Amino acid sequence: MTLEIDPDAVLWNTPTDEREGRPLLVVMHGRGSNEADLFALAEELPAEYVIASVRALIPEGGGWSWWAAGGANVSGDPDPENVDAAAAAVLTWLDAQPFTPSMVGTLGFSQGGVMSVHLLRRQPARIAFAVNIAGYLVRGEQASDALLEARRPPVFWGLGAADGLFTPEVIARTQPWLDEHTTLEAHVYDGLGHTISRDELNDVVAFLRARLETN
Repeated sequence: MTLEIDPDAVLWNTPTDEREGRPLLVVMHGRGSNEADLFALAEELPAEYVIASVRALIPEGGGWSWWAAGGANVSGDPDPENVDAAAAAVLTWLDAQPFTPSMVGTLGFSQGGVMSVHLLRRQPARIAFAVNIAGYLVRGEQASDALLEARRPPVFWGLGAADGLFTPEVIARTQPWLDEHTTLEAHVYDGLGHTISRDELNDVVAFLRARLETN
């Protein structure tokens, strides 16, 4: 079965006729949540961005997830093929947009943070940067990893020091890879669990503003 983004479930911060030629930020929520979750932050992000908050693909727990739980799809170690399929759905939706952005960035929390970097890995020539909040790297290789290493696009990676998702194995898989393949801005927040703090949001806003200055 081919997974598809529901275009009617995407939340936008700008009307259709105001999107052409502006930077696009694709926002992806975490497991079991929905498109309204991170969209609540839109007013605090730089106003120059067109923000599209996308609903995930698989119903779970009254919300939506990017891949199914269970089996090998445990937190911190999903099957790469399932994340590939989710990324392909987002990229297909992106292809269908009737406007041309000046650049495309990704931002996500937890599963959505995983997706933010995975989209970058799938199409590094298209995705200019990624904001990975409380997410990690999917194991395995991607065909474009060598191109990504050559381009080294900017990536924000934020995690809470008290976030139980970040086992030593997850950190050992994620940190070295991001260091080697991207221009990494990493932040660890003391006492923070699996959530977003005000300090982290301020750092994300600063990161996004810096991307506008280099666009």
